Amino acid sequence: MSQKKLFLSFALFGAVALVFSVGVFITPVSAYHSWGNYHWAHTVNPLTLKLGDNVSSQWDAYITTTSIDWSESSVLDTTIVSGGTNPKNCKAVSGKVEVCNSKYGNNGWLGIANIWVSGGHITKGTVRANDTYFNTVKYNTPAWRNLVMCQEVGHTLGLDHQDENFSNQNLGTCMDYTSNPSTNQHPNQHDYDQLATIYAHIDNISTAFISGGDTGGRGDHGRGKSESVGQDIDLNDPSAWGHAVRQDAQGRTSLYMRDIGQGEKIFTFVIWAQ
Repeated sequence: MSQKKLFLSFALFGAVALVFSVGVFITPVSAYHSWGNYHWAHTVNPLTLKLGDNVSSQWDAYITTTSIDWSESSVLDTTIVSGGTNPKNCKAVSGKVEVCNSKYGNNGWLGIANIWVSGGHITKGTVRANDTYFNTVKYNTPAWRNLVMCQEVGHTLGLDHQDENFSNQNLGTCMDYTSNPSTNQHPNQHDYDQLATIYAHIDNISTAFISGGDTGGRGDHGRGKSESVGQDIDLNDPSAWGHAVRQDAQGRTSLYMRDIGQGEKIFTFVIWAQ
């Protein structure tokens, strides 16, 4: 091989290596894990979102940690308020996220998040932690409780999973599926960056409670019809979640969508017990 060709070969190899190394570096930084651009309509930044406390004393520390973690975001704060529902039924209340735990049965799911959307806006949500599994040796640990509480509340903010393969290396975020949650108990910087992107703009209405149990919304995006639509659906039952949207790496459905009419849909995120 001539010296010129040898030089060009080394130059090309070096360029490819540089592109690859840069690509490996920038991919996580530009990670995109919003689930369909849905968000709470808000008229100010940071948005304040209320988390209804319907959990037992065994879960108090975990809902508190989750609220503190997500409030580290520059565009939203979460605040814990008195719950407004029976934990067993965990009915949604417009303008807030109701957080519940109960023995929901041997139905396969460890935790779920249900999110109501109208147009492009989230109007209410619920989070359920299934004590049927959390009362077992495998899941009755601070790491598993932190991961599931953090992840399901994260979905109600508009975030998707960063990864859905339980066998992959941990990404250091609760928005990552894992078989060992030791380092996946809290949000990471990618989560905060994604929230900043989702909530960068300001809306002319608010779908979150502002104060005194009121919202700044109007029409379909305020309380109105949203308060009663879908309230009779038993979302503890997987058959009520609608059709499958996406599966995880193990072939189990991780996201469902149900059209409930009047322009509204319910999305259900599931983390299955292993």
